[in-house]
Amino acid sequence: MIEHIAVIGSGVMGRGIACTAAISGFTVTLADIKISALESAKREIETIFSKGIERKKISEAEKSSALDRLFFQASIENAVRSAELVIEAVTENLEIKKRVFEDIEKFANDDCIFATNTSTMSPTEIAAFTKRPDKVIAMHFFNPVHKMPLVEIVKGLETSDETAEAIRRTAERMGKETVVVNEFPGFVTSRISALVGNEAFLMLQEGIGTAEEIDKAIKFGLNYPMGPFELGDLVGLDTRLNNLNYLHSRLGEKFRPAPLLIQYVKAGRLGRKSGKGVFEYGSDGTKIER
Repeated sequence: MIEHIAVIGSGVMGRGIACTAAISGFTVTLADIKISALESAKREIETIFSKGIERKKISEAEKSSALDRLFFQASIENAVRSAELVIEAVTENLEIKKRVFEDIEKFANDDCIFATNTSTMSPTEIAAFTKRPDKVIAMHFFNPVHKMPLVEIVKGLETSDETAEAIRRTAERMGKETVVVNEFPGFVTSRISALVGNEAFLMLQEGIGTAEEIDKAIKFGLNYPMGPFELGDLVGLDTRLNNLNYLHSRLGEKFRPAPLLIQYVKAGRLGRKSGKGVFEYGSDGTKIER
């Protein structure tokens, strides 16, 4: 039984996973080498819980209990030492992930399962950074984690059926729907999402419509919960570009990043986290309407 989860990386995805796991009854340690990032994550998690109370999704007692189960740690060693599951949620950069998995391999218990929250990268390749490839898997959450219902579970070449089943049960305990698929670049969802997001940038570049009009067309015409630009700004345009570069290198020309997306990232327009992406955002992260 998995009861203690360590989440490595306290960015948008990491803090969302930690928040969801804690409210679902798990003991959670959220780890990040940046103290400022941990402090920001703690504030945002408390805000998510408070909004849940306002919307009558959770009670004050549930919020208090979840916060009692949630710990913040600047040391990977201390974070993973007693965990049964470690979920890596750092940026989509293979070298950074390599360093993280080599570190957690040093300090985690032998029976601990390692999951990567990658949306595109190979769990087989990531498993090679460890000595337990049978216990390594991709556990792809969606943003915002506390609202999005799916976890895409991706088995690597040597991932055991026991590991996949343990992760499926864990995700379902978090209230998630699950799909278990075999590894291929981009899995199922990221291949489609990357194409839609990139095509939207090509449309914007071509002057077909404004960003607002394209987002509205996709939301109401195709019944998406948010438009591709709204989603890109939430996830981070640098993350979207990293994903496209990876898929382009593995799957060819149809994933070549739109030149406008590359320009935005070079200009530092990364989305909500930088205050400006396709849209502009206030200091509280809310979109500034023009």
